[in-house]
Amino acid sequence: MARSRKKLGEILVDLGIITAAQAEQATAKAKSTGKRLGEALIEAGFAKEDQVAKALATQFGLEYVDLDAPGVKERIDLKLIPEDLIKKHLILPLGKSGGRLSMIIHDPLDLQLMDMLRFRLNLEIDAKIAGKGQIKKYLEASNAGTARSFKATESLVTSSIDKSVDKSVDKSVDRSLDKSVDVTEDDAPIVKLANRLIAEAVRMRASDIHIEPMGDRVRLRYRIDGVCMERDNLPKRMQNALLSRVKLMAGINISEKRIPQDGRIKLDVDGVQIDFRVSACPIYHGESIVLRVLRPDSVRIGLVNLGFEADNLAVFNKIIRRPNGIFLVTGPTGSGKTTTLYSALDTLNRPDKKIITAEDPVEYNFQGINQCQVREGIGLGFKDILRSMLRQAPNIILVGEIRDKEVAEIAIQAALTGHLVFSTLHTNDAPSAITRLIDIGIKPFLVASSIQAIMAQRLIRVNCSKCKRLAKPEELDPKYLHLTDISLDEAVGKAMKGDGCENCVNTGFRGRKAIFEMMQMNGEIRELAFNLAPVSELRRAAISNGMRTLVQDGKLKVLGGVTTPAEVASAAQVDVDNTAEVKK
Repeated sequence: MARSRKKLGEILVDLGIITAAQAEQATAKAKSTGKRLGEALIEAGFAKEDQVAKALATQFGLEYVDLDAPGVKERIDLKLIPEDLIKKHLILPLGKSGGRLSMIIHDPLDLQLMDMLRFRLNLEIDAKIAGKGQIKKYLEASNAGTARSFKATESLVTSSIDKSVDKSVDKSVDRSLDKSVDVTEDDAPIVKLANRLIAEAVRMRASDIHIEPMGDRVRLRYRIDGVCMERDNLPKRMQNALLSRVKLMAGINISEKRIPQDGRIKLDVDGVQIDFRVSACPIYHGESIVLRVLRPDSVRIGLVNLGFEADNLAVFNKIIRRPNGIFLVTGPTGSGKTTTLYSALDTLNRPDKKIITAEDPVEYNFQGINQCQVREGIGLGFKDILRSMLRQAPNIILVGEIRDKEVAEIAIQAALTGHLVFSTLHTNDAPSAITRLIDIGIKPFLVASSIQAIMAQRLIRVNCSKCKRLAKPEELDPKYLHLTDISLDEAVGKAMKGDGCENCVNTGFRGRKAIFEMMQMNGEIRELAFNLAPVSELRRAAISNGMRTLVQDGKLKVLGGVTTPAEVASAAQVDVDNTAEVKK
């Protein structure tokens, strides 16, 4: 009689990674959401992805492969199987021998995939297991081709493009409307240049492309991991043709150069449909054009990958599953608020939940979510959409931003009448959101009774996994250690830094994560809010209630080797010039 296979939860409990209670909780969640138990455990923060992958390998008697181990990536040969299979199923071929193909997979329960691979490739498959996130990371690195990263001395303007562009400096509109910007002429030099710079920016993981006319040149910059990097200086004579080409792609009127204009581009880059939000703004030397890169997967990275520590992730998961109340995310522009809220909605997006959003603009499209675009020009503002939303009987509402008293009042009424409301607010920290709402005219008792939690966040750059190493004591700046409340003894042997390599374009950083400040409302904080207490008192009460500040959360990431003290100090808006109290 065949021996029954041990369950995944039991294996993880035996290994001491999770408790029996956590296994039961995750099992119930997996059944209710239709997800795998491993996914539920990772999402709840009970186990890490590599721990689940190792347990799956044990469960099915397969070999676990750590893609970060020395020599493993060199064995992967993506040419062994069609590219569409690799991208669609997140699999990696390791090698072929005697009619058998070694294959790295992440889900051993997907028997249909194994049968399809055997049939299509006419080979027997020897499966090995790796974490899904590790496979994704490898494919992003090979696809966004770190080998194709730019070199400082390499110009986007090749000799063929340079010779083909008319060298006469004629700034008339008519001259720019020649075949070099014709949308049907794919081999035209300016078309090649525009496509090349856009594709390169996407492969380099840029979030924005900046085309900026100067007095004697056109400056091209990419924003990578939140930092602008100068890519190239294009000849001034190319300005009209390049700007006209980009405007044509975005559906913008190319003859109008006096007023700001907005448009969108949808382009296939390496087999993935990428959206670009385009903004053209008249400046002194022409028109500055910015393309915002909107990747479909950038807001579906999963809650675990946002940067939550295990305790904050457990609190976050609990709060977003409450039936009503307001959950606010605060921070400046570009701090990842939208990504956090979209990740929460993606987690909650199930057939039994009706979700409606009011956004300005709708940047990412989600299946199963009703997304409404704010159009102030026709009188469709946040308040108008919100009123209409409440007649649609939603369970969950997302308001892109609380900008004024009227929007705040409707959102609070929605929360008090049984809806879960997500929104953002521009404040520096979590406790300030309470005083901000009261300042714009919301009655204190409404603020105190409707808000469930407020979370402030910032984005920090992450040390490059390829070149990071332990920082030497002399490389640890005492100023930044002091500002992040880390002693030299704590930092030595734990803090890391990147030396800079091809993988991170010699910056030492690749990718970003968030640091968080999670303030849960309790009786004491509600009482303080009702009595119009100052921010300092609210902050003290929140910290005594267990809130970890942005700097404290950043400290954990520094000591975990994730980032550097300087990154945390700058992202958390610590006064980096205040060095008078640096400990000698």
